[in-house]
Amino acid sequence: MEFYFDPICPWCWMTSRWASEVAEARGFEIDWKPISLAILNEGHDAGDHAEGHRQGKRMGLVAVAVGHNAGNDAVGRLYTAFGERIHPGARDDYDTIIAESLGELNLEPSLSAAADREEADEELRANTAHAMEIAGPDVGVPIISIDGVAFFGPVVTPAPTGEEALRLWDGIYAAASVPGFYELKRGRTKGPQF
Repeated sequence: MEFYFDPICPWCWMTSRWASEVAEARGFEIDWKPISLAILNEGHDAGDHAEGHRQGKRMGLVAVAVGHNAGNDAVGRLYTAFGERIHPGARDDYDTIIAESLGELNLEPSLSAAADREEADEELRANTAHAMEIAGPDVGVPIISIDGVAFFGPVVTPAPTGEEALRLWDGIYAAASVPGFYELKRGRTKGPQF
């Protein structure tokens, strides 16, 4: 499974907690792929989300650098460290979050400099473009890809656990096996519940 994420998105965060639980229970690996809502929304007014998108991109650039330095598993653990601080932790001191998260994983503190360097921008853009290519137009994050079939979502709150998490996975896995299945959606009635 590939999981395309922007660290700033609370919906993405909850889906990642579900996906991590299912991966552990079902014994598969997640290929963590940072993408950027800032890149997706270039040329559009992001309004109140503009600063969050900018910070999400900065953390995505750090995640790309960590992937090159320490591999995919470290990207997943970094995303967890970022998310715990930002989402249930309700923090927005992003430079400190980046530094603490790298420290928690015993990664080089110098990797934090990637947040303000554009060296990883090309890869972040490529990940974002690829996610849009495989999931289709007019989607956001999270995006998951199962055996090469990509979907926006699932968007869930709170993140399902236990048997409920596995039932959701089985349904999505089944939907991915149907070549013509594209969309199933209903309006949200609740905000993120961490």
